[in-house]
Amino acid sequence: MTSHTHSPAGPWQGRPIAGYHSHVYFDASTVEQARMLCQEAERRFGAKMGRVHEKPVGPHPDWSCQLSYRPPILADLLPWLAMNRKGLVVFTHPVTGNDLIDHRDFAIWMGAVRPLDLSRLSADEHSLDKYEF
Repeated sequence: MTSHTHSPAGPWQGRPIAGYHSHVYFDASTVEQARMLCQEAERRFGAKMGRVHEKPVGPHPDWSCQLSYRPPILADLLPWLAMNRKGLVVFTHPVTGNDLIDHRDFAIWMGAVRPLDLSRLSADEHSLDKYEF
């Protein structure tokens, strides 16, 4: 068995992960399904549920609701979302203080990969204190 003692250099090297955002995408026919999924994720795991946006917001091409949570929740929440999304697209990314890198390079998709409008994101580094979980 081969053991790796170092990882390749990349934009992630040395970046602390303050938390995660999972964006649940939906449309007019699935808005209630998405709302119930997000409410249940908040109830079961303590994820902070954001607004249910019935329009595209920021880089997101579809209507969406954001779940924000700390790293220890990921291991339980991610498989639960995978098994309970019932066809909804879920986009998850870590929060490292660089919105562009987080959305572009660290994307985790469940369902169809949707085209993000990355021109709406800054490559500037932000303090992790600006994010709420």
